[in-house]
Amino acid sequence: MVCPETSSDEPLTPAGRLFLQPETDLVIHCIIRGKNPADMDAIKSAIKSSLMVQHPRFCSLLVRDKNGFEHWRKTPIDIGQHVIVVNNRLDKSGNFIDQTQGSTTTEEDDEAAVNQYVADLSVSSPLSTDKPLWELHVLTAHKCAVFRIHHSLGDGISLMSMLMANCRRADDAEALPRMVPDKKTVIKGEKGRDWFWLFGVLWWLLKMVVFTLFFSMEFVLRSLLVSDEKTAITGGDGVELWPRKLATAKFLLDDMKLIKRAVPDTTINDVLLGMVSSGLSRYLDHRTPNVLHEGLRMTGVAMVNIRPQPGLQDLSKLMKSNTKARWGNKFGVILIPVYYHKGGNDPLEYLKRAKAMVDKKKHSLEAYFSYKIGDLVLSLLGPKLAL
Repeated sequence: MVCPETSSDEPLTPAGRLFLQPETDLVIHCIIRGKNPADMDAIKSAIKSSLMVQHPRFCSLLVRDKNGFEHWRKTPIDIGQHVIVVNNRLDKSGNFIDQTQGSTTTEEDDEAAVNQYVADLSVSSPLSTDKPLWELHVLTAHKCAVFRIHHSLGDGISLMSMLMANCRRADDAEALPRMVPDKKTVIKGEKGRDWFWLFGVLWWLLKMVVFTLFFSMEFVLRSLLVSDEKTAITGGDGVELWPRKLATAKFLLDDMKLIKRAVPDTTINDVLLGMVSSGLSRYLDHRTPNVLHEGLRMTGVAMVNIRPQPGLQDLSKLMKSNTKARWGNKFGVILIPVYYHKGGNDPLEYLKRAKAMVDKKKHSLEAYFSYKIGDLVLSLLGPKLAL
Protein backbone atom coordinates (compact mmCIF):
# COMPACT_ATOMS: atom_id res chain seq x y z
CA MET A 1 0.00 0.00 0.00
CA VAL A 2 1.63 3.24 -1.19
CA CYS A 3 0.57 6.31 0.78
CA PRO A 4 2.01 9.77 1.47
CA GLU A 5 3.96 9.82 4.72
CA THR A 6 2.40 11.46 7.79
CA SER A 7 4.03 12.76 10.98
CA SER A 8 2.50 9.94 13.04
CA ASP A 9 3.98 7.15 10.90
CA GLU A 10 6.70 5.03 12.52
CA PRO A 11 9.46 3.68 10.24
CA LEU A 12 10.22 -0.02 10.33
CA THR A 13 13.45 -1.27 11.83
CA PRO A 14 16.07 -2.72 9.42
CA ALA A 15 15.18 -6.25 10.59
CA GLY A 16 11.48 -5.58 10.02
CA ARG A 17 12.19 -4.41 6.49
CA LEU A 18 14.26 -7.51 5.84
CA PHE A 19 11.37 -9.81 6.81
CA LEU A 20 9.11 -8.04 4.28
CA GLN A 21 11.30 -8.74 1.25
CA PRO A 22 9.87 -11.31 -1.22
CA GLU A 23 12.84 -13.63 -0.60
CA THR A 24 12.33 -13.59 3.18
CA ASP A 25 8.61 -12.90 3.54
CA LEU A 26 8.20 -14.68 6.88
CA VAL A 27 4.86 -15.45 8.53
CA ILE A 28 4.77 -17.23 11.89
CA HIS A 29 2.09 -19.91 12.26
CA CYS A 30 1.07 -20.94 15.78
CA ILE A 31 -1.40 -23.83 16.24
CA ILE A 32 -3.51 -23.69 19.40
CA ARG A 33 -5.60 -26.76 20.27
CA GLY A 34 -8.49 -26.93 22.74
CA LYS A 35 -10.67 -29.54 24.41
CA ASN A 36 -14.03 -27.87 23.87
CA PRO A 37 -15.81 -26.48 20.78
CA ALA A 38 -14.97 -22.86 19.98
CA ASP A 39 -17.34 -20.13 21.17
CA MET A 40 -16.87 -17.54 18.44
CA ASP A 41 -18.64 -14.72 20.28
CA ALA A 42 -16.43 -15.27 23.33
CA ILE A 43 -13.28 -15.45 21.18
CA LYS A 44 -14.03 -12.19 19.37
CA SER A 45 -14.97 -10.48 22.62
CA ALA A 46 -11.71 -11.63 24.24
CA ILE A 47 -9.67 -10.35 21.30
CA LYS A 48 -11.41 -6.93 21.38
CA SER A 49 -10.55 -6.49 25.06
CA SER A 50 -7.05 -8.03 24.88
CA LEU A 51 -3.71 -6.34 25.25
CA MET A 52 -2.84 -7.51 21.76
CA VAL A 53 -5.13 -5.11 19.87
CA GLN A 54 -3.91 -2.28 22.10
CA HIS A 55 -0.33 -2.85 21.02
CA PRO A 56 0.80 -0.44 18.24
CA ARG A 57 2.12 -3.22 16.00
CA PHE A 58 -1.18 -5.13 16.00
CA CYS A 59 -3.30 -2.09 15.12
CA SER A 60 -1.09 -0.54 12.44
CA LEU A 61 -1.10 -0.83 8.67
CA LEU A 62 2.06 -1.39 6.69
CA VAL A 63 2.38 1.53 4.26
CA ARG A 64 5.13 2.60 1.86
CA ASP A 65 6.04 6.16 1.01
CA LYS A 66 6.90 7.43 -2.48
CA ASN A 67 10.52 6.33 -1.99
CA GLY A 68 9.51 2.77 -1.14
CA PHE A 69 10.33 2.96 2.59
CA GLU A 70 7.99 1.04 4.90
CA HIS A 71 6.17 2.63 7.86
CA TRP A 72 3.61 1.62 10.48
CA ARG A 73 0.39 3.70 10.49
CA LYS A 74 -2.22 3.39 13.26
CA THR A 75 -5.66 2.27 12.08
CA PRO A 76 -8.95 1.16 13.68
CA ILE A 77 -9.25 -2.62 14.08
CA ASP A 78 -12.09 -4.57 12.50
CA ILE A 79 -12.02 -7.94 14.29
CA GLY A 80 -14.16 -9.51 11.57
CA GLN A 81 -11.33 -8.99 9.05
CA HIS A 82 -8.85 -10.82 11.23
CA VAL A 83 -10.87 -13.79 12.52
CA ILE A 84 -11.49 -16.37 9.80
CA VAL A 85 -13.87 -19.19 10.73
CA VAL A 86 -13.65 -22.57 8.98
CA ASN A 87 -16.65 -24.71 9.95
CA ASN A 88 -16.15 -27.67 7.60
CA ARG A 89 -13.95 -30.60 8.54
CA LEU A 90 -10.76 -31.19 6.54
CA ASP A 91 -9.15 -34.46 5.48
CA LYS A 92 -5.44 -35.32 5.55
CA SER A 93 -4.95 -33.64 2.16
CA GLY A 94 -6.48 -30.39 3.33
CA ASN A 95 -9.70 -30.87 1.32
CA PHE A 96 -13.13 -30.29 2.80
CA ILE A 97 -15.08 -33.40 3.79
CA ASP A 98 -18.72 -33.84 2.86
CA GLN A 99 -20.15 -34.06 6.38
CA THR A 100 -23.56 -35.25 5.14
CA GLN A 101 -22.05 -38.66 4.44
CA GLY A 102 -20.72 -38.99 7.99
CA SER A 103 -17.21 -40.05 8.85
CA THR A 104 -15.13 -41.03 11.83
CA THR A 105 -11.79 -39.39 12.48
CA THR A 106 -9.01 -39.98 14.96
CA GLU A 107 -6.76 -37.50 16.75
CA GLU A 108 -4.00 -38.37 14.26
CA ASP A 109 -6.37 -37.54 11.35
CA ASP A 110 -7.19 -34.19 12.96
CA GLU A 111 -3.52 -33.41 13.43
CA ALA A 112 -2.65 -34.32 9.84
CA ALA A 113 -5.54 -32.21 8.51
CA VAL A 114 -4.51 -29.14 10.52
CA ASN A 115 -0.86 -29.60 9.52
CA GLN A 116 -1.83 -29.68 5.85
CA TYR A 117 -4.02 -26.60 6.29
CA VAL A 118 -1.07 -24.67 7.73
CA ALA A 119 1.28 -25.97 5.02
CA ASP A 120 -1.11 -24.71 2.34
CA LEU A 121 -1.47 -21.33 4.07
CA SER A 122 2.29 -20.86 4.20
CA VAL A 123 2.57 -21.08 0.40
CA SER A 124 -0.70 -19.82 -1.05
CA SER A 125 -2.06 -17.18 1.32
CA PRO A 126 0.21 -14.22 2.13
CA LEU A 127 -1.06 -11.73 4.71
CA SER A 128 -2.88 -8.79 3.13
CA THR A 129 -1.42 -5.31 3.66
CA ASP A 130 -4.95 -3.87 3.63
CA LYS A 131 -5.12 -4.67 7.36
CA PRO A 132 -2.64 -5.17 10.22
CA LEU A 133 -0.45 -8.18 9.55
CA TRP A 134 -2.07 -10.85 11.69
CA GLU A 135 -4.98 -13.31 11.45
CA LEU A 136 -6.68 -15.95 13.56
CA HIS A 137 -8.08 -18.96 11.68
CA VAL A 138 -10.54 -20.94 13.80
CA LEU A 139 -11.11 -24.52 12.62
CA THR A 140 -14.24 -25.29 14.62
CA ALA A 141 -14.59 -28.92 13.49
CA HIS A 142 -11.05 -29.65 14.68
CA LYS A 143 -11.29 -27.63 17.93
CA CYS A 144 -8.19 -25.64 17.11
CA ALA A 145 -7.04 -22.23 15.88
CA VAL A 146 -4.12 -21.09 13.74
CA PHE A 147 -2.59 -17.75 14.70
CA ARG A 148 -0.76 -16.09 11.79
CA ILE A 149 1.61 -13.20 12.57
CA HIS A 150 4.10 -11.56 10.24
CA HIS A 151 7.65 -11.75 11.58
CA SER A 152 8.11 -7.99 11.05
CA LEU A 153 5.78 -7.45 14.03
CA GLY A 154 8.23 -9.05 16.45
CA ASP A 155 10.44 -12.01 17.29
CA GLY A 156 9.59 -15.18 19.19
CA ILE A 157 10.31 -13.69 22.63
CA SER A 158 8.10 -10.65 21.97
CA LEU A 159 5.22 -12.65 20.56
CA MET A 160 5.31 -15.42 23.18
CA SER A 161 5.42 -12.79 25.93
CA MET A 162 2.34 -11.19 24.33
CA LEU A 163 0.57 -14.56 24.16
CA MET A 164 1.35 -15.36 27.80
CA ALA A 165 0.13 -11.91 28.90
CA ASN A 166 -3.25 -12.68 27.28
CA CYS A 167 -3.60 -16.12 28.90
CA ARG A 168 -4.84 -17.08 32.35
CA ARG A 169 -4.22 -20.12 34.52
CA ALA A 170 -6.70 -22.98 34.48
CA ASP A 171 -6.86 -23.10 38.29
CA ASP A 172 -7.25 -19.31 38.67
CA ALA A 173 -9.06 -17.38 35.92
CA GLU A 174 -7.63 -14.07 37.16
CA ALA A 175 -3.97 -15.10 37.45
CA LEU A 176 -1.33 -14.90 34.75
CA PRO A 177 0.56 -18.09 33.85
CA ARG A 178 3.70 -18.67 35.84
CA MET A 179 6.81 -17.54 34.05
CA VAL A 180 10.10 -19.39 34.32
CA PRO A 181 11.91 -17.86 37.33
CA ASP A 182 14.90 -15.71 36.54
CA LYS A 183 18.27 -17.27 37.19
CA LYS A 184 20.15 -15.22 39.73
CA THR A 185 23.88 -15.09 39.58
CA VAL A 186 25.44 -16.22 42.83
CA ILE A 187 28.37 -13.98 43.75
CA LYS A 188 30.84 -15.78 45.93
CA GLY A 189 32.52 -14.06 48.82
CA GLU A 190 36.15 -13.13 49.02
CA LYS A 191 37.06 -16.61 50.13
CA GLY A 192 38.79 -18.50 47.37
CA ARG A 193 39.56 -15.38 45.30
CA ASP A 194 43.23 -16.13 45.03
CA TRP A 195 45.62 -16.46 42.10
CA PHE A 196 43.86 -19.60 40.87
CA TRP A 197 40.58 -17.71 40.74
CA LEU A 198 42.23 -14.86 38.80
CA PHE A 199 43.83 -17.33 36.40
CA GLY A 200 40.42 -18.94 35.82
CA VAL A 201 38.84 -15.57 34.98
CA LEU A 202 41.65 -14.65 32.57
CA TRP A 203 41.44 -18.07 30.90
CA TRP A 204 37.65 -17.64 30.55
CA LEU A 205 38.12 -14.20 28.94
CA LEU A 206 40.82 -15.47 26.61
CA LYS A 207 38.63 -18.32 25.38
CA MET A 208 35.72 -15.90 24.83
CA VAL A 209 37.92 -13.62 22.70
CA VAL A 210 39.34 -16.51 20.67
CA PHE A 211 35.95 -18.18 20.07
CA THR A 212 34.35 -14.84 19.18
CA LEU A 213 37.05 -13.98 16.63
CA PHE A 214 36.97 -17.47 15.11
CA PHE A 215 33.19 -17.80 14.85
CA SER A 216 32.71 -14.19 13.69
CA MET A 217 35.25 -14.67 10.90
CA GLU A 218 33.57 -17.94 9.96
CA PHE A 219 30.19 -16.16 9.92
CA VAL A 220 31.50 -13.55 7.46
CA LEU A 221 33.22 -16.09 5.21
CA ARG A 222 30.21 -18.40 5.04
CA SER A 223 27.91 -15.45 4.37
CA LEU A 224 30.02 -14.20 1.44
CA LEU A 225 32.27 -16.93 0.04
CA VAL A 226 31.99 -20.45 1.45
CA SER A 227 29.01 -22.73 0.87
CA ASP A 228 28.13 -26.31 1.79
CA GLU A 229 28.32 -29.18 -0.67
CA LYS A 230 25.00 -30.06 -2.29
CA THR A 231 23.14 -33.04 -0.82
CA ALA A 232 19.65 -34.52 -0.94
CA ILE A 233 18.44 -31.89 1.55
CA THR A 234 19.73 -28.92 -0.48
CA GLY A 235 16.94 -26.78 -1.93
CA GLY A 236 16.96 -25.62 -5.54
CA ASP A 237 15.83 -22.50 -7.35
CA GLY A 238 12.33 -21.43 -6.35
CA VAL A 239 12.34 -23.70 -3.29
CA GLU A 240 10.15 -21.18 -1.46
CA LEU A 241 7.33 -21.98 -3.92
CA TRP A 242 7.58 -25.76 -3.76
CA PRO A 243 4.60 -27.64 -2.27
CA ARG A 244 5.00 -28.11 1.45
CA LYS A 245 4.01 -30.67 4.00
CA LEU A 246 4.02 -30.03 7.73
CA ALA A 247 4.78 -33.11 9.81
CA THR A 248 4.61 -33.42 13.59
CA ALA A 249 7.15 -35.46 15.53
CA LYS A 250 6.45 -36.17 19.19
CA PHE A 251 9.12 -36.92 21.78
CA LEU A 252 8.47 -37.68 25.41
CA LEU A 253 10.22 -35.24 27.72
CA ASP A 254 11.02 -38.10 30.12
CA ASP A 255 12.87 -39.90 27.31
CA MET A 256 14.84 -36.77 26.49
CA LYS A 257 15.74 -36.32 30.16
CA LEU A 258 16.96 -39.93 30.23
CA ILE A 259 19.28 -39.22 27.29
CA LYS A 260 20.34 -35.96 28.93
CA ARG A 261 21.44 -37.80 32.06
CA ALA A 262 23.58 -40.17 29.96
CA VAL A 263 26.01 -37.35 29.13
CA PRO A 264 26.91 -35.06 32.07
CA ASP A 265 26.05 -31.33 31.95
CA THR A 266 23.99 -31.52 28.75
CA THR A 267 20.82 -29.53 28.13
CA ILE A 268 17.58 -30.38 26.35
CA ASN A 269 18.75 -28.18 23.45
CA ASP A 270 21.92 -30.29 23.22
CA VAL A 271 19.76 -33.43 23.05
CA LEU A 272 17.59 -31.92 20.30
CA LEU A 273 20.64 -30.95 18.23
CA GLY A 274 22.11 -34.41 18.70
CA MET A 275 18.83 -35.92 17.49
CA VAL A 276 18.84 -33.66 14.41
CA SER A 277 22.45 -34.60 13.62
CA SER A 278 21.74 -38.31 13.96
CA GLY A 279 18.49 -38.04 12.00
CA LEU A 280 20.09 -36.19 9.08
CA SER A 281 22.92 -38.71 8.84
CA ARG A 282 20.47 -41.61 8.81
CA TYR A 283 18.29 -39.85 6.21
CA LEU A 284 21.22 -39.15 3.91
CA ASP A 285 22.42 -42.75 4.30
CA HIS A 286 18.96 -43.85 3.16
CA ARG A 287 18.67 -41.39 0.25
CA THR A 288 22.25 -41.49 -1.05
CA PRO A 289 24.04 -44.56 0.38
CA ASN A 290 27.82 -44.74 -0.15
CA VAL A 291 27.92 -41.38 -1.91
CA LEU A 292 28.77 -38.79 0.76
CA HIS A 293 32.14 -38.64 2.45
CA GLU A 294 32.58 -39.00 6.19
CA GLY A 295 32.44 -35.72 8.09
CA LEU A 296 30.53 -33.77 5.39
CA ARG A 297 29.39 -30.47 6.90
CA MET A 298 25.84 -29.10 6.72
CA THR A 299 25.39 -25.63 8.19
CA GLY A 300 22.24 -24.63 9.99
CA VAL A 301 21.25 -21.32 11.56
CA ALA A 302 19.89 -20.82 15.07
CA MET A 303 18.25 -17.65 16.40
CA VAL A 304 19.51 -16.41 19.77
CA ASN A 305 17.73 -13.93 22.02
CA ILE A 306 20.24 -11.16 22.87
CA ARG A 307 18.15 -9.19 25.33
CA PRO A 308 19.87 -8.66 28.71
CA GLN A 309 17.20 -10.79 30.41
CA PRO A 310 16.86 -14.29 28.93
CA GLY A 311 13.56 -16.07 28.37
CA LEU A 312 10.06 -14.63 28.31
CA GLN A 313 9.75 -10.94 29.17
CA ASP A 314 7.35 -8.78 31.14
CA LEU A 315 5.07 -7.28 28.47
CA SER A 316 4.98 -3.89 30.19
CA LYS A 317 8.79 -3.69 29.86
CA LEU A 318 8.71 -4.72 26.22
CA MET A 319 6.28 -1.90 25.38
CA LYS A 320 8.50 0.81 26.91
CA SER A 321 10.69 2.53 24.32
CA ASN A 322 13.49 3.37 26.77
CA THR A 323 14.16 -0.16 27.99
CA LYS A 324 16.79 -2.61 26.73
CA ALA A 325 14.15 -5.39 26.73
CA ARG A 326 12.18 -3.59 24.03
CA TRP A 327 9.60 -5.04 21.67
CA GLY A 328 10.66 -6.06 18.19
CA ASN A 329 13.15 -8.35 16.50
CA LYS A 330 16.02 -8.41 18.98
CA PHE A 331 18.00 -11.52 18.13
CA GLY A 332 21.27 -12.60 16.62
CA VAL A 333 22.08 -15.75 14.69
CA ILE A 334 24.73 -18.39 15.14
CA LEU A 335 25.87 -20.97 12.62
CA ILE A 336 25.24 -24.55 13.70
CA PRO A 337 27.47 -27.06 11.91
CA VAL A 338 26.00 -30.56 11.57
CA TYR A 339 28.28 -33.32 10.31
CA TYR A 340 27.40 -36.43 8.34
CA HIS A 341 28.64 -39.71 9.77
CA LYS A 342 28.04 -43.10 8.22
CA GLY A 343 25.61 -45.50 9.88
CA GLY A 344 26.60 -47.62 12.84
CA ASN A 345 27.84 -44.83 15.10
CA ASP A 346 26.79 -44.70 18.73
CA PRO A 347 23.84 -42.21 18.90
CA LEU A 348 25.32 -40.71 22.07
CA GLU A 349 28.36 -39.65 20.04
CA TYR A 350 26.13 -37.22 18.16
CA LEU A 351 25.04 -35.75 21.50
CA LYS A 352 28.62 -35.43 22.75
CA ARG A 353 29.69 -33.66 19.54
CA ALA A 354 26.67 -31.36 19.68
CA LYS A 355 27.35 -30.43 23.29
CA ALA A 356 31.03 -29.68 22.64
CA MET A 357 30.16 -27.41 19.72
CA VAL A 358 27.28 -25.60 21.47
CA ASP A 359 29.40 -24.98 24.58
CA LYS A 360 31.94 -23.12 22.42
CA LYS A 361 29.16 -21.12 20.73
CA LYS A 362 27.72 -20.13 24.12
CA HIS A 363 31.16 -18.95 25.20
CA SER A 364 31.44 -16.58 22.23
CA LEU A 365 29.75 -13.31 21.23
CA GLU A 366 28.87 -14.57 17.75
CA ALA A 367 25.15 -13.80 18.18
CA TYR A 368 25.86 -10.19 19.20
CA PHE A 369 28.32 -9.77 16.33
CA SER A 370 25.82 -11.10 13.78
CA TYR A 371 23.12 -8.75 15.11
CA LYS A 372 25.38 -5.69 14.91
CA ILE A 373 26.80 -6.51 11.48
CA GLY A 374 23.34 -7.31 10.14
CA ASP A 375 21.91 -4.09 11.52
CA LEU A 376 24.80 -2.10 10.01
CA VAL A 377 24.51 -3.72 6.57
CA LEU A 378 20.74 -3.29 6.48
CA SER A 379 20.99 0.36 7.57
CA LEU A 380 23.67 1.23 5.02
CA LEU A 381 22.68 -0.91 2.03
CA GLY A 382 18.99 -1.64 2.60
CA PRO A 383 17.30 -5.06 2.72
CA LYS A 384 17.40 -5.70 -1.05
CA LEU A 385 21.16 -5.31 -1.37
CA ALA A 386 21.74 -7.04 1.98
CA LEU A 387 20.06 -10.17 0.66
